[in-house]
Amino acid sequence: MKSSTKNTTEGKIHQVKGKIKETVGKVVKNRDLEIEGQVENLDGKVQEKIGQLEKVAGK
Repeated sequence: MKSSTKNTTEGKIHQVKGKIKETVGKVVKNRDLEIEGQVENLDGKVQEKIGQLEKVAGK
């Protein structure tokens, strides 16, 4: 699997996991879990963008 495809896919997975953690954190009123989800979601977005940039650059 190309690095760009791997980063894009893993980024999307992290975004989904982050959204789930964030939602569960809100439901159970666990602020730490909610923040952890937000951070993982953001990390996933960054990783997905890196994959997109690598694809454009031809890596």
